[in-house]
Amino acid sequence: MPLPSTLRALEERDFRLFWTGQCVSHVGTWMQSVGQAWLVLELTASPFRLGVIRTLQFLPVLVLAIFAGALVDRFAKRRVLLATQTAFMLQAFALSALAWSGHARYWHVAILATVYGLANTFDQPARQSFIGEVVRRDHIVNAIALNSTVMNAARLIGPALAGVLIARWGVGPAFFVNGLSFIAVLAALVAIRGGGRPAPSGPPRMRAHIAEGVRYALRDPVIGLVLLLVLLVSLFVINFNVFVPLVATEVLHGGADVFGFLMAWMGAGAILGALMLAAFGPSRPLIGLALTAAAALSGGLIALGVARAFWPAAAALVVCGFAMTVFTASCNTSLQVTVRGELRGRVMSLYAIVFLGVTPLGSLAIGALAEWVGTSLTLVISGVLGLASVLAVVALRGRRQRRLRVAG
Repeated sequence: MPLPSTLRALEERDFRLFWTGQCVSHVGTWMQSVGQAWLVLELTASPFRLGVIRTLQFLPVLVLAIFAGALVDRFAKRRVLLATQTAFMLQAFALSALAWSGHARYWHVAILATVYGLANTFDQPARQSFIGEVVRRDHIVNAIALNSTVMNAARLIGPALAGVLIARWGVGPAFFVNGLSFIAVLAALVAIRGGGRPAPSGPPRMRAHIAEGVRYALRDPVIGLVLLLVLLVSLFVINFNVFVPLVATEVLHGGADVFGFLMAWMGAGAILGALMLAAFGPSRPLIGLALTAAAALSGGLIALGVARAFWPAAAALVVCGFAMTVFTASCNTSLQVTVRGELRGRVMSLYAIVFLGVTPLGSLAIGALAEWVGTSLTLVISGVLGLASVLAVVALRGRRQRRLRVAG
């Protein structure tokens, strides 16, 4: 019996295995995200130091992702993923042991966040390009949307579960469950038959290999515009995740349970966005949709900044979750259906740089701003800067289209 159109990518065995493993792993990942933020606040009570942890977690992507992308194109991506997922598992167990023993210190969290960032530097381009290689081209949009669905369903379940566990037993169990969850994705990767083969040809030297990918990305009008949009939104807007625990404590005067439920509402919005994309399914760039979603995300951030009660904050986070999923998935899709297969790892490493790599810069700046002017005003400022960024990219896109019409 054929699957419904919203699940059509699951007809392919390797993607079905990979997706099933992610279903388990992402729940644990979101539990750890909540636990880590809460642990830092318990140890320091400082939004700036919370921003520093996020900086350390994503700084390696900014510095090393371009080299990682070139290496990913030279190795079987399944093997790269086996190594990175094992590193994530060991990092989670280390955090769990420190938290459960009562010996956790801020510098422990900082070092382990850096370890996570190093593994993530290779995991991001490998995982993103791996999806594009285990499904047919006409299933890419659906596969990316289904991957977003499971990630955001985990965002709905993981934070709420973590909030309950933290309130009753502390942060240790959240980290431990995350470590266990990687067993599922490792088992799936072992069972997958396709390895995400390396590019059959290309420059032999690493420097030339990297330069080939960068030139290709900058010359392609779709890829260049998408990367610019993701860069600006990542710098000004996507860091709002850092401030959800501060909204829960400083604005709503709640605890870990309020934080967990706020994250769950954001996850509910994200699931709706992912399901919409799964049903949408065109195999073409979705730049207009990405621009609309970026504007909606910025507006949701402004609404979160002015919220003073739980339900208005939850409603704003539903909008943020929906828009963020549509934005990231449509940008990812635009790149995946445009890039040449042998350059996929390098282009997706550039996507990782502008999506995750600039996050340290934004986190550090916005964390410092929050300590100066407060959480709520910082969220409003971020949303306004996001809207300005969208308008700038719309103007650039219109200018390029006019040039093409004149050239034509």
